[in-house]
Amino acid sequence: MSQAKHTPELKRTLGSFQLWGIAVGLVISGEYFGWSYGWAQAGTLGFLFTALGVAAMYAAFIFSFTELTTSIPHAGGPFAYAHRAFGPTGGFIAGFATLIEFVFAPPAIAMAIGAYINVQFPAIDPKWVAVGAYLVFMSLNILGVSIAATFELLVTILAIFELLVFMGVVAPGFEVSNFVKGGWAGSDTFSAGSLSGIFAAIPFAIWFFLAIEGASMAAEEAKDPQRTIPRAFIGGILTLVVLALGVMVFAGGVGDWTALSNINDPLPQAMKIIVGSDSGWLHMLVWLGLFGLIASFHGIIMGYSRQIFALARAGYLPKPLAKVHRRFRTPHLAILAGGVVGIAAIFSDSLIVIGGMPLTANIVTMSVFGAIVMYITSMLSLFKLRQTEPRLSRPFSAPLYPFAPALALVLAVVCLVAMIYYNPVLALIFAAMMFAGYVYFRLTHRSRAAAAFDPQLSGAE
Repeated sequence: MSQAKHTPELKRTLGSFQLWGIAVGLVISGEYFGWSYGWAQAGTLGFLFTALGVAAMYAAFIFSFTELTTSIPHAGGPFAYAHRAFGPTGGFIAGFATLIEFVFAPPAIAMAIGAYINVQFPAIDPKWVAVGAYLVFMSLNILGVSIAATFELLVTILAIFELLVFMGVVAPGFEVSNFVKGGWAGSDTFSAGSLSGIFAAIPFAIWFFLAIEGASMAAEEAKDPQRTIPRAFIGGILTLVVLALGVMVFAGGVGDWTALSNINDPLPQAMKIIVGSDSGWLHMLVWLGLFGLIASFHGIIMGYSRQIFALARAGYLPKPLAKVHRRFRTPHLAILAGGVVGIAAIFSDSLIVIGGMPLTANIVTMSVFGAIVMYITSMLSLFKLRQTEPRLSRPFSAPLYPFAPALALVLAVVCLVAMIYYNPVLALIFAAMMFAGYVYFRLTHRSRAAAAFDPQLSGAE
């Protein structure tokens, strides 16, 4: 019996609609919270400029990234593409950057879930709500990918419906004068400070779209991934761009937007300005708004577990993390491992204060650091594989090649430079985490050599 037959395998059950639900669901909490911190940096008009630039980057990225996903359908996603293009070190950079992105995003979302519940029940500590969310949705992910994906699709549809309801309810109170007042980094006119704010707000514009690429990690569980994944990605990015711009503009035009710029529940607070604190619309938004947070939280747990699973299977993380549950065929230990890190992050606010920013903003920024490094590595992998493997099967080719991936690459580099400049302490922490991972990577070469052969990674030396 060949060694490849011993490789842990995941079950293929997902169709296009479920994958679209995962792609949108991974991200949709970004429309509910997190982005409004960008107003504190750039103002409404400045942040609108930032968001449009980031949306262009994501559109170019997703159309290019889809080529990699359909060519190399692998649970490791970016890790697999970089490994094939640049070998084990390239795989490490992409894999660990993706791991940081997906492990640090859930605690930020869990804390927002706690904040939403706290609106209805002020006596309940949001932190313990966040921990309870981890326990519930880790369990759901362990029970099986088909159950998890169906639940993800349901809550995603409800979350989209609720965003549309929000826009409809606040639309009568929208005034352009509210949106543009102080819209350039606290001023009514553009200035040098406005330009600085535009760059400083980049992490929070990225939060609008962060983790959509995580659908690629379900590639080994997708039916006919060469067809279903492009539909999911393209439909997903179009859905998210429309929702992000709509929510941001309507929320900013209902009153004093500065009151919404440093909180975890901007949409309920924006609606309260229009309908009052006792309105049934407000209570509906709070309860149904939880579906948006839950969709992303649940989906990103699915994403980080597949990344941990893929890295462990290839020998980059301890081997037990690649175990698949005998009954449910899900990577249960990987799911639990990411949860331990996330819960620890939730309780770190009393230990770590960085730059005077709220803990949620710092966690968001750390997650974005991982994402941007992964985006850069993925686009470089696309160019490298086009050169070294011109005959690689490409069911979907990046449109406007090489211009679209080049645009995504250049904008991602600009984002990374700006983030390092405006977040030096977090950049150093991110670099330290990557360095620690690299030390582990160098010390565990024997485990990679002993790992079961993975045909999807063949071709990389």
